Amino acid sequence: MQEPISTEEGFTRSAVKQLGVFSVLAVLVIVAVMYTLNFLAGITSSDATSAVSAVDFENNEISVFLRQDPPQLDSTRSTDVVSGTVLGHVMEGLLRYDENFEITAGLAERWEIEGTKATFWLREDARWSNGEAITAQDFVFAWRTTLDPAVGSQYAFIFYPIKNAEAANTGDMPLDSVGVRALDDRTLEVELEQPIAYFDKLVAFSTYFPISEEFYNSTNGRYGAEAESLLYSGPFKMTSWVHGASIRFEKNPYYWDADNIHLDAINIAYITEDTNTLLNLYKDNRIALVDLTAEMLEGAMQQRWHLDRFMDGSVFYIEFNHRPGRLSTNLNLRKALRYAQDDGELVDRVIKLPGYLPAKSVFPIWLRGVEDTFREEYPAPESEYNVALAREYLEKAKQELGITEFPPIVLLADTSPVATISSQYYQEVFKKNLGLDIVIDPQIFRQRLAKMASGDFDLVLSGWGPDYNDPLTFADLFASWNLNNRGHFDNAELDAQVRIAQNSMDQKVRMDAFGKIQDILFDEVVFIGNYERGRVYATNPQVKGILRRAIGAETDFTRAYIVPETTVP
Repeated sequence: MQEPISTEEGFTRSAVKQLGVFSVLAVLVIVAVMYTLNFLAGITSSDATSAVSAVDFENNEISVFLRQDPPQLDSTRSTDVVSGTVLGHVMEGLLRYDENFEITAGLAERWEIEGTKATFWLREDARWSNGEAITAQDFVFAWRTTLDPAVGSQYAFIFYPIKNAEAANTGDMPLDSVGVRALDDRTLEVELEQPIAYFDKLVAFSTYFPISEEFYNSTNGRYGAEAESLLYSGPFKMTSWVHGASIRFEKNPYYWDADNIHLDAINIAYITEDTNTLLNLYKDNRIALVDLTAEMLEGAMQQRWHLDRFMDGSVFYIEFNHRPGRLSTNLNLRKALRYAQDDGELVDRVIKLPGYLPAKSVFPIWLRGVEDTFREEYPAPESEYNVALAREYLEKAKQELGITEFPPIVLLADTSPVATISSQYYQEVFKKNLGLDIVIDPQIFRQRLAKMASGDFDLVLSGWGPDYNDPLTFADLFASWNLNNRGHFDNAELDAQVRIAQNSMDQKVRMDAFGKIQDILFDEVVFIGNYERGRVYATNPQVKGILRRAIGAETDFTRAYIVPETTVP
């Protein structure tokens, strides 16, 4: 899913020096203003903020934060990781991920996938948050709605393994021809275009969640827009959503596994991505966990905070716009930009947090191959930092474009403080090494997504998190038919290799296809890698059982519980 630009990176003094005095002063002003605005938003995020505590043992609830307001909670339209995290708490599909990050039963108590046929048997006690039964027809309606061309879902492609799904989505066949049907209230049958090796992983993803047709129609086009315009199938239900300020989840008493959900409520009392604000909230015992920057680590260790770390599975990069008329369609310009920057500098000299790695490929290092990790079996091509070579490519680009000087190039980015610094960092690097004027277009997360979708950029600081546990979730990102391919990169050979990986049951054949895709993306300079993100975080010692992972909701509270303060060492 589409990632917001990280705010966890901390710039060292030596790296900031490279930005120049004017840039640093501008950044400091922006950071100060945003800090103030975020703090003011935080202190008004709840009617009872003054009484908010990280852990409320008596009422069995915890308070946490969310980095951004979720842009889209209609699962047929959602594309971003923030919305996916919220949906992961309040919705559930046929299958889900367990505490060991393995696929397990969800609303379906059992399933069979044989050849081109998949059958799911729903639990008898599968219920919506209003107590009504969840039926197989709720899945049929949700999936067909996503595929409806009138909806324009950017994730419709994830249903393409189903018989006639792609043809229905392009308007070539009717929606009722899609190979999904309710045999009865509790039996869902799915016909696939051909056998595939990963369908069980797909159905755990949020776009495969069910929707009640009756409830959907009752919202008059505002499904998912407010807390009351959603019907919930998961362990929690949203009882309050003050946009941009706070969200409250309460335990869903009708959830089939409610006995194993220990918390009665999760209070997202603050929606902010400012790390200083979050650190102060954690120090003041207002939130139960916090992600740390490099500058915070020493103090955190001195205070003996309980620290953990994990790789969140995402990869971040500069993406190019390949639409006609854009300067970034020129391959030699893209090569010039790649060779003009050191892909390890951002990680080694700027971020300096455990777990962060330079992004050498669109395929993160944790993905599995045939017998080892994919990247061990298929090493990513090496990209050297070579300013002289970069300038040679820039001159070739000028000749091909028939220009003597480049006009300003637009870099779209988030408005978070660190995204602002990151974009200015690249602005300075490309100015210093290539003499290019990079105009930064700062936008809030929701608006960045909108501008990416409309193609209103030359370059964009972007990122992608996995939808399911298979390399295909990254491999098809730049396929021509994928609406998350915001730069409209179009390569027939890449498309062909994606089709091979989609359709083959032979893991070696699939991994060979992914290897060829990796080479194409490198040769065509479809992106410039920034980093694979690791997180270091502190957790209130009274809260146990929080899961943080690469697949599914990044932070999972479904097995979290509170222990008395007297039992904490």
